Amino acid sequence: MRKARVFAIGTSVLAMAGGLAVPAMAQDAPPAAEAPQEGGEIIVTARRREERLVDVPIAVTTFSGDQLAKSGAIDVTDIAQTTPNVTLEPSRGTNSTLSAFIRGIGQQDPVSGFEQGVGIYLDDVYLNRPQAAVLDIYDVQRIEVLRGPQGTLYGRNTIGGAVKYVTKPLSDVPYLKVRATYGTYDQADAVVTASAPISDLVRVGGSVARLSRGGFGKNLTTGEDNYNKDIWAARGTMELGGYGEPVLIRISGDYTRDKSNARGGHRLIPGYTSGAPVLDDVYDTRGGLTDPKQDVEAYGFSINATAELSDAFTLRSISAWRKDHSASPIDFDALPAVDLDVPAFYRNEQTSQEFQLLYDSGGMFQGLIGAYYLSAKADTQFDVRLFTTFPGFTAFTQADVDTETFAVFSDVTLDFTDQLSLALGGRYTWDQRKANILRQNYLGGGSPVFGGLGVPFGDPSTDFSGKATFKKFTPRASLSFKPTPEHNIYASFSQGFKGGGFDPRGVGVNAPDLNGDGVRQDSEVADYLSFRPESVDSYEIGYKGNLFNGGLYVAVAAFHMDYKDVQIPGSQGCTVNGVATFCGVITNAGKAKIDGFELETNARLARDLAAMGDRLSFTGSLGYINARYKEYITNSATGPVDVADQREIQNTPKWTGSATLAYDTPVGDGDLSFSSTVSYRSKTYQFEVPNPYIDQKGYALVDASLVYTAPGGLWSLGVHGKNLFDKQYKTSGYSFVAPDGAGGLVPTLGTEGTLTAFYGNPRQVFVTATLEL
Repeated sequence: MRKARVFAIGTSVLAMAGGLAVPAMAQDAPPAAEAPQEGGEIIVTARRREERLVDVPIAVTTFSGDQLAKSGAIDVTDIAQTTPNVTLEPSRGTNSTLSAFIRGIGQQDPVSGFEQGVGIYLDDVYLNRPQAAVLDIYDVQRIEVLRGPQGTLYGRNTIGGAVKYVTKPLSDVPYLKVRATYGTYDQADAVVTASAPISDLVRVGGSVARLSRGGFGKNLTTGEDNYNKDIWAARGTMELGGYGEPVLIRISGDYTRDKSNARGGHRLIPGYTSGAPVLDDVYDTRGGLTDPKQDVEAYGFSINATAELSDAFTLRSISAWRKDHSASPIDFDALPAVDLDVPAFYRNEQTSQEFQLLYDSGGMFQGLIGAYYLSAKADTQFDVRLFTTFPGFTAFTQADVDTETFAVFSDVTLDFTDQLSLALGGRYTWDQRKANILRQNYLGGGSPVFGGLGVPFGDPSTDFSGKATFKKFTPRASLSFKPTPEHNIYASFSQGFKGGGFDPRGVGVNAPDLNGDGVRQDSEVADYLSFRPESVDSYEIGYKGNLFNGGLYVAVAAFHMDYKDVQIPGSQGCTVNGVATFCGVITNAGKAKIDGFELETNARLARDLAAMGDRLSFTGSLGYINARYKEYITNSATGPVDVADQREIQNTPKWTGSATLAYDTPVGDGDLSFSSTVSYRSKTYQFEVPNPYIDQKGYALVDASLVYTAPGGLWSLGVHGKNLFDKQYKTSGYSFVAPDGAGGLVPTLGTEGTLTAFYGNPRQVFVTATLEL
């Protein structure tokens, strides 16, 4: 091996002066590694090394790029249909902000003061905020979903699980792929991907994507399409080394511009004062807020470098910078009147650096140690315009929340025998949160930040600066027993942690006067606006096995989680200085318990067809979860009250399941593939307080695809159908109403009563053609 030297580039990026190479990591593997093998021979890197799926003592689901293409997957939310106990969906009024839940842990409200419960990774780079995290599927090698707390192997500690989106490595020969799609609702997509070697050690490549679709409905006030799509995106990559050399440096950049219209909600009740009727089409809306124009821009840059220091040691460096900003007109009441309108700006920026040292000599010991640093800024500005409550009344909030975190972690595996192994891991996390929060009321119109003509009304109701630090050690352990190489029985314990912070929407003058002196001290305001860290202890037992000579793969897992100090961001109507307005309300629900099981299987059927080249296969998943609060304290007129028996864990259906039947047959020298998927989700509560209007009853979706692939994969033509039976189902909503005691509802914010819902996509049919050279 040629002599190497390490030097720093930018934020400590690894490089080598001598030859260059790829270690055994699937994200750095050549394109031939993309397609999964049948059954348990699928290769994953959930433990930072290439392993068969059957060997990994972690509940993980993987989707290859080929699988996603053949199923007609559009964006990352599609994989939730076939992954047990997982919810991924766009957050209410946008196409691109992600709400993610795994095993009952997640975050629905994209508030800047909160960390996500589910970690989203793009090529090993953690996305600190959910804005622009609904990743469109193009140029993808695979997507992995890891369930349960993560943090001893890479990146940010995530309390619920992780979704890893891995793009394709560059080929060492010239490559060109063109994909075009046309379908219902004027869907028109085009993706061009190209790469080429410049020399034996240097390759460049990239993709450009244009993704567009007309609306599923209309905004009857503005005339705009509702639920449309208008996205430009691009990725560019340069690779130095690899393909037999001891170092690989991968320099990547990506850009996304989403100028889709804001999603308008569908009112579920008539207007309380105007009598505006409920619209017939659930995809139609009447919201009148158009300023600012919806616009989301996100971009980033990363350098991922890997060096084989010896036959046993590998060093990795992951350096990244990302930035995004969003302008969002959120018309909560979905009416022309300014009853509850919220124009908002979100601005996020992050810099991260990660180092890993991996050891694997092929003997009884493998492991890694790592360090992770993240500096992130999340700045939010928004009006809450309540012009019908009080003429021209606006509550403006500006919240700047900065996060600085550092962690060290390690994970080792000891193979006592070929059958018995023990994995031990741990992570120490140091989180610091700084917040500057200003809340100012205006009269006569909106705030000047959004071009309004309002003038300040009274003193600020919040003018707060605070800082808090949170530290935690979280361990992990798993024991695996393999009676044969094709069967794995394991038991594991892991602990997850998410730091606390400050509610960026809280109102300081509402803080209780704990000293009784008539003056709210800074400490009292800080206590009122702050929330505690949350933690979870997760226990899991599982089995993975290849049966019938690889004809059947089965993975079963049962889990129990003790979830403490659950962070629940919320908002409600309140009174500030005698005026009815909007307040953020943060709750740390004391305790929750979550039990469940998961089943995943992949079977080859009718094996006698193999002689003719035909293949019939079945893929299935089943998830059950019993999630309930054991302690949930709220304040009432008589003092603290435990309302745990009146609360539900949101976005966590008790049952999830899917079944896919696929048939492949030769047609000439090409191949014809047909598949159909039925997916099911039982009743879903949108918020902790059950609401019969916006909670979604159980439902099933049916998808189907027919794809012909020409000899040698030169070109393909596919027809895809999504939600073939045109099922209407709610994915999220807003509720600012309360029972009036006589069977009706009264507004709690605004005068019209806000009870709006957002719906999943209706039936879509589209044709996709690809050319690959």
